[in-house]
Formats: sequence, C-alpha cells, structure tokens
Amino acid sequence: MTECRGISVFGGVAIGKIKVLIKCEQQVKRIRVKDSSLEIERYQGAKKVAIGQLEMLHAKALREVGESGAAIFEVHQMMLEDDDFNEAVENIILSQNVNAEYAVAGAGDNFANIFSAMDDEYMQGRATDVKDISERVISILLGRSDNSDIANEPVIIVAKDLTPSETVQLDKEKVLAFVTEGGSVNSHTAILARTMGIPALVSTDIRIDESLNGKTAVVDGGNGVFYVEPDENIVARMKKKQEENNRKKELLQELKGKETITRSGRKIKLYANIGNIKDLALVMQNDAEGIGLFRSEFIYLERDSFPTEEEQFAIYKTVAETMAGKEIIIRTLDIGADKQCEYFGISPEENPAMGYRAIRICLDRPDIFKVQLRALHRAAAYGNVAVMFPMIISLEEVLAIKKVVKEVREELENEKIPYANPQIGLMIETPAAVAVSKILAKEVDFFSIGTNDLTQYTLAIDRQNSVIDKYYDAHHPAILAMIDFVVKNAHKEGIWVGICGELGADTELTETFVAMGIDELSVSPGQVLAVRNKIRNIS
Repeated sequence: MTECRGISVFGGVAIGKIKVLIKCEQQVKRIRVKDSSLEIERYQGAKKVAIGQLEMLHAKALREVGESGAAIFEVHQMMLEDDDFNEAVENIILSQNVNAEYAVAGAGDNFANIFSAMDDEYMQGRATDVKDISERVISILLGRSDNSDIANEPVIIVAKDLTPSETVQLDKEKVLAFVTEGGSVNSHTAILARTMGIPALVSTDIRIDESLNGKTAVVDGGNGVFYVEPDENIVARMKKKQEENNRKKELLQELKGKETITRSGRKIKLYANIGNIKDLALVMQNDAEGIGLFRSEFIYLERDSFPTEEEQFAIYKTVAETMAGKEIIIRTLDIGADKQCEYFGISPEENPAMGYRAIRICLDRPDIFKVQLRALHRAAAYGNVAVMFPMIISLEEVLAIKKVVKEVREELENEKIPYANPQIGLMIETPAAVAVSKILAKEVDFFSIGTNDLTQYTLAIDRQNSVIDKYYDAHHPAILAMIDFVVKNAHKEGIWVGICGELGADTELTETFVAMGIDELSVSPGQVLAVRNKIRNIS
C-alpha cells in the first residue's frame, strides 16, 4: 500500500480504479524508412481509427449539446478524408522515405500555414482544425490514448494537473474523484470538483506514471489522503466513512423544496455556479433556485474556433427554457489568465492574471463581443436571463459596455429579430471596482462579488500558484471589509448584491454575509443544500 498526502479541495470518500491522464508532448522524430508502402499502410490505418473516434465524438456531442455543437466533428472527418491532405502526407512519405508520424506533422503544418495566411476569417479558423486532426492521427500512430474517453466505468482521475480546456472534455459521469500532483485549491480542477461534488486533492506527493493505471485506490477528501492499493482495514474504514457521508447527504435531501430563509424570516436567493449545459442536471438535482454564474467562456474552451451567434443562442436558449422562469445570470466571455484559447491569438504574457483578459478583450474586439451579446439578448426572450460583465475597474468601461449593448439592441430591432432586455450587472472582483462601487451602482441592476479574484488581487497572491497557498487567506479582514463596503454602496443605490466566488459556499462565513446584508449566494451545485441548511439555522 502507498499512502500519499495532498491538499483537500472537496471532502468525501471515493473508492475505485485509477485512470492516469498524461499530457502528450507530440514531439515527432524524422526517421528514414526502408519500406514507404508500409508507412502509407500505417497512415491509412491510423486515419481509419481517427475517423471512428470522430464519429463517436459527433454522436456524443449530438446528445449533449445539439447539432450545432457537434458539427465541428463532421468538419474534422471531412478534412481527414480530403484528397489534397491525404496526397500531401503520402507524397512526403514516398519522396523523403520517412515515417508516417513525421509526414502527418509536416503536411499538417503546411496546410495550417496556408489557411492562416488567407484573408478570409473562416478559412483562417481551419488552420486550428488541421492541427487538431494532425495531432489526433499522430497520437494514434504513436499508440497514445485518447483522454476524452476515460474508461468503461467510473474512475479516479490522476494527473499532473488539468487545464480548464482539458477538464471540459472529460466525461463527468465517469469521474469518481480528482487527484493532481500540481494545482492549487483555487485551480479550475478544484472548482470543477466542487461543482460536481466529488472528492479532490491537489498538490499531492505522488509519483505519477502509467503503472498506476487500473490499480485500486481510495481518496479521503476530508483528510487529504490518497491510498494506492489500500489494505482491507483501510477499505473497510473508508467504506464506513462513505456510508456516514451518504447518510448526511440524505438528511440534506430533506431540504429540497424548502425556502432558503433565516429563522427571523430573511429570504436569501441561493443559486448555483455552472460551466455548461450538462451541469443543469446538477442544478436540478440539488434544488438550486437559479443560476448565479454561468461561465460562458467554457463554450469557447470546448471548441477550436469561435462559436457563432446561432450556436451560442441555442445554448443560452436551452438554459433559459430548462430553468423555466428561474433567474439565470450569464457572465460574458472571461478568456485570458489561466483560460487560454489558441484561436484567439493572444500573445503570451508574463503575468496573465493582470493582463489582456475578460472585458478588456471584449471591448477591444467588439466583433467577438457583439456576437455574444446578440445571442444573449435573443435568449432573454425565452426566460429570466441577466448578463454580467467581469474584471471591471472603471466607470468608463461600464459606459463603453452600455454603448455596445445599446448598439446590439438597435441592430436586433432593425433586423426585426425577437429579443428581450436582460438585467445588467457587474462582477466586483478588483479593488478598483470596490473603491468606485458607489459610482458603478448607479449604472447597473446588480453586483456579484467574485471573491476568488478579489482575494487574489487584494492580497497580491496568484491563486494558481500552489507554492504560496499558505498565504492565501480568503477570510482576511480586508476581504470581508471590502464585501461589507460593496454591499452598503449597492443598497444605497437600490440594487441587490450577491457573491458568486468560492467564498459563497464557506459556511463559516454564511452568518457574516447574511448580517452584512448579502441578497444572494451562488455556489457549486453540490454545496447548495449545505448552505441552505446553514441559512435556515441562522436566527
């Protein structure tokens, strides 16, 4: 038995088989071969496997996100079957007597460069598609597994770390727990675990290699321990603990359908944070009263090209219709920092958390911003949709946003496209926004305090840096004073204020937030009932 220690980001116990996710570094060597025809056969075989994978992905996407979201896999399949691409690969193999992997990489780079050099934006987007299909075929030729298909049964995911774009591609129904060697308590892997309500450890002292695959393991999320091939005593003790946790969950289930109200009669709106349509099931399952944060950037992270207005509209409309009149607050695109999309073409930055991200990109690139705003306004006609804007630091930004919103509404009106005017809100997550919150409150309908970034910027601590996790104090008096200051300024101007950061689920502070006058808390779906229980016991 091996016992490893990590930092707990969500409690509970998971028992199951390990699945190691190792990020592939697609470094392809140029190897001279004697039999070129054999390499062509290898390429044809790999291509056939890749087409099979794409067909399966297309079918899965159709079920989960609809026809518009699944179309990309059809495009990739067509590109793999394109005569020009196939002839280019085979020509490199034959003329240079090289291995199939090198030929695919070379042809992929050549075609990607051709597409990138074109003036047409759509054709430029195909460069990313070529790279994607090339990487897929190379992985097959090198015998590397496709991580998007985790396993045939639920497993414990073990990885160095997971980026946001990697986590969105996992089949969440097959994940029992997360264990990562790197990462911090505020990483997106941690946020995903809390959203799903599953045990998770980060910064774990484990040596990761593929020999762990298939081994039985236990994750003790409450105590931050990971057991590999545990003995019978450990398994028995953890099963008992698991049963106790399940009983507590059953008791919380009794709170379904009950109001989130204090003993003195104060009503608090209790919403859920989600990242995509698939999370709606968790919202319903945990009886959230609405959605306080829909992270729309994950629509972009799940793709390798810009989502169209129609594709976004279909997603937002589905959420609005599914929630049946309950409030849905959708955050506009928050790309940048640790959430990077290659097709945005953003240059690397030394300090991306304080760089070109979120509303700065949107105001700088109105072509992208307007597409999303049009889709949001159209979806608002089908439900109770509100829109909020991240990373605000000034009144000038808010006025610029309102100008673009006005233009979008006029365009939709002139085009006679049905739409509604959603409530407009701001995320308060920078000290600057806190300082000018009284001025900002005059311009919008609500505030939502993003405590993750607010803590990061106030304490000058990178929340992705596990080395300084010990200095990250979400309960710091400065943070609580800022929240109190924002609530007072919001209420003076007659607008409501909520918290959508991870601190909203911290039941040690729930009573403090209620005393401050917070109107809404938005938490991971799995934490809704625990927070409701806490609020109902406040007198």
